[in-house]
This record gives sequence, structure tokens and C-alpha cells, in this order.
Amino acid sequence: MRVNRILLSSALVVVALVIQVSVLARLHLPGAVPDLLLLTVLGLAMVYGHVGGALVGFGAGLLADLAPPADHAAGRYALVLCVIGYGAGLIKPENGRLKSATGPMAVVVAAAVGSTLLYAGVGALVGDTAARHVGLTGLLFSAALYDLLLAPFVVPGIMWLARRSDNDPLAETGPAAKAGNISSGWLSSGTGLRIGSQRGGLGALKAKARTRSTRVGRIKGVKRL
Repeated sequence: MRVNRILLSSALVVVALVIQVSVLARLHLPGAVPDLLLLTVLGLAMVYGHVGGALVGFGAGLLADLAPPADHAAGRYALVLCVIGYGAGLIKPENGRLKSATGPMAVVVAAAVGSTLLYAGVGALVGDTAARHVGLTGLLFSAALYDLLLAPFVVPGIMWLARRSDNDPLAETGPAAKAGNISSGWLSSGTGLRIGSQRGGLGALKAKARTRSTRVGRIKGVKRL
């Protein structure tokens, strides 16, 4: 990963983890806790791709495993977020633009359910049966609901920051400049507006206007004679 991606990912993960532990975990909501760290990994993975998503997910999960008040084996959540980040990165569009918000919202629900199941499955392998006593069905439903409600306020902003950090103002012909804003598909819900493709059209209109003005000048010159 590039240096700017590492710096941005580290900052976003740390901020998300602090809010997760100090605010969201103390709301005492029924069922699961809104997973801001998971949404951060999803937003970055849908911009950086499956490799970058896996790396960000592993680092974020490992930090969550070591941060207090963690009460589980280190590496457990790192494995979960690594798999989730890899899977979310696979839906990254080739042109860097999402045409609809349906896909990302479905990814959020799938990630919330998948992370809960994977976390409980890994816990069962190491002898942690807390999920059975709490109720796995309630955890799945509440995790999907909370993350789905929180996602529109978190994921588009993270995707926008990730795309903006990759853009180089001095390299207008680079891949980052050619690709559209990946979060615009979420925010515009597929309006189909493409500003970059309109540059050629504006140039053609200007050329036509100049041609018409030249013709008019010639005609007026002939009439004067």
C-alpha cells in the first residue's frame, strides 16, 4: 500500500475504534453494538480493492483485539475483518464508480451478518460460547439493523476521503483522475452524471460556435461588397 493510503487508513481506524469503545459501546442498545470499525473497513475496501481491504481489515481487527477492554483472544477479530475486507474489496468497480446504492447497502448487511457468524464460529473453536447464551439470532438481526442505519452516514464519507487521498492534482491523466468518484454512486443513486466525459462535448460545442461565427463574418463581408 502507498504511504498516503497507510496514513489515511490508520487515522480513520484509530478514530473509529475510539468512537466505538468510548461512545457506541456505552449506549447499551439491545443486542449487538453498532460496528463503526467494520463500516470503516468496508468503505476503505470498496476503494482500495480486495488486497488493500484485507490489509486494512487485519490491521483494524488486530488493533481492536489489543485495545482495552478486549475480552477475547488476540487475532480473533483480526481474522474476521481480514476476511470481510477481502470480500468487500472484490465488489470494487473497474471504473471506480458505483452506479447504485443497492450494492453497497447489501454489502453492509452481508458484512454485519457474516462478521457476527464468523466471530461466533471462531469463538466456538477456541471454547468461547458467549454467543449461545446471548442469542445468536438476536445478535444477527440487531447487528445488521444498526450497521445498516449507520452506514449512509459513515461509508460514503470514508470512500470520498479514500478517493480524494489517491487523486494527484498534478497528474490529471493518471488512473485516479480518470476514475470517477466511487462514492458518487451511493450519494447520487445512479443519476448517470459524468462530468469527466462532458469535456469533449464542451470542446466540440466551442468549435462549432467558432465555425458559425466565422461563416457569419464571411457572409457579412460578401454582402458589404
